[in-house]
Amino acid sequence: QVQFVESGGDLVQPGGSLRLSCSASGNIFKFYAMGWYRQAPGKQRERVAGITSGGSTNYADSVKGRFTISRDNAKNTVYLQMNSLKPEDTAVYYCNFEPALGAYWGQGTQVTVSS
Repeated sequence: QVQFVESGGDLVQPGGSLRLSCSASGNIFKFYAMGWYRQAPGKQRERVAGITSGGSTNYADSVKGRFTISRDNAKNTVYLQMNSLKPEDTAVYYCNFEPALGAYWGQGTQVTVSS
């Protein structure tokens, strides 16, 4: 059974940076596309970024140029580097397969952007 554990969330000022990590259990991680998703209070969960098994990336327009997704298959880990953070980036961030599968949502990690 694959499980995802997100970490790295924090309170940061506007314009700041954070790096999120998502560790995956099991041995199948490297074969699958992965994504980062977020859910802000009162809003639906949205996809933020995705990365294929081969390393090709794509981003939501709202984060393009500011966020970078990457993966380390040897460590079963996917990362999200977030720069130039804005208050509207405040949300709980999750990782999952891409497309996301409902059975694999983890606890997420809280990112709060505020002065």
